[in-house]
Amino acid sequence: MTTNFAPTNPHRAVRWWLISVAALIALMVLVGGATRLTESGLSIVEWKPVTGSVPPLTEAAWTEAFEAYKKIPQYRELNAGMSLSEFKQIFWWEWSHRLLGRFIGVAYLLPFLFFLWRGGLANELKRRLWLLFALGGLQGAVGWWMVASGLSERVEVSQYRLATHLVLALLIFAGIVWTVRRLADRPQIAVPARLRFTSAVLVLLTFIQIYFGALVAGLRAGRAYNTWPQIDGAFIPSADRLWFETPWWRNMFDNVLTVQFEHRMMAYALFVLVAMHAFDAVRSRVGSAVSGALWLLAAVSLQAVLGILTLLNQVPIDLALSHQAVAIVVLTLAVMQAERLASRQFAETQPRAVPLGQAG
Repeated sequence: MTTNFAPTNPHRAVRWWLISVAALIALMVLVGGATRLTESGLSIVEWKPVTGSVPPLTEAAWTEAFEAYKKIPQYRELNAGMSLSEFKQIFWWEWSHRLLGRFIGVAYLLPFLFFLWRGGLANELKRRLWLLFALGGLQGAVGWWMVASGLSERVEVSQYRLATHLVLALLIFAGIVWTVRRLADRPQIAVPARLRFTSAVLVLLTFIQIYFGALVAGLRAGRAYNTWPQIDGAFIPSADRLWFETPWWRNMFDNVLTVQFEHRMMAYALFVLVAMHAFDAVRSRVGSAVSGALWLLAAVSLQAVLGILTLLNQVPIDLALSHQAVAIVVLTLAVMQAERLASRQFAETQPRAVPLGQAG
């Protein structure tokens, strides 16, 4: 991923198109978060990629949609007695989420076809853009795969599938951010190899943390153990509480205490590594990488504060969505920093000392 696309100027329209799509994906993630927080994700029990874009338009159509919802466990166990007007509230969240997904597909494909028809896109760029489009199509299928997990035996979607759905959306988002950066014309800077390495690790850890956060959301783990810095009465809970399920690895995905604990520990690790990266960038004086590292440190710090406040207040929707929004900012800054450093080569030779007689 170290080859720049050229030329740069003819790609200005492509960059703005991709930035617009990235913004729509960020909005999509937030609407998806609100859909989960309002328990709206299972309100539409069918997957109709085309005709599903039209909502119920008559009272009979609304009644039919409501009757379909009444057949799933979530209604019987959590929402029995819900009125039609209450059903409409959760329906609109899920419908808006799906409609936005369809709109993103159109907003990506039509301009892409235009740019292909006009020509001028480098082969590597075209391959990247086709890959992103394919991942977008896969995301739609993963979304239904997630919803389907909550229609028969569960009252909510599988946290595994929820996490997969979120991470894939943000993987597409990160791919677009990376590509936009590659189309920019920036001055060359010398970068130590260790900074390139830590920036890449930060992107990886950010994705892992987002995955853990999705598990927390899927298990409603944020509504339990609402103390900080202690959790379950200690900074590190007892092993018999963390690892009581068998096989042991299931605790990392199914045990509410373990899932919240690993999310906290990853947050600490991410903060420490970001701080070390920022210190190293400042010490190395590597131009724009310094500001990139400091902005990333500020975003991670804000994210940590929002995470603590969300936990202590038992996940109010405003704080929860703010926490998710800043997570997108953190990922954006981490990807930008990694791309900024990945394309640069460290100047191995240091400047030679100038003899006194030749100075000036």
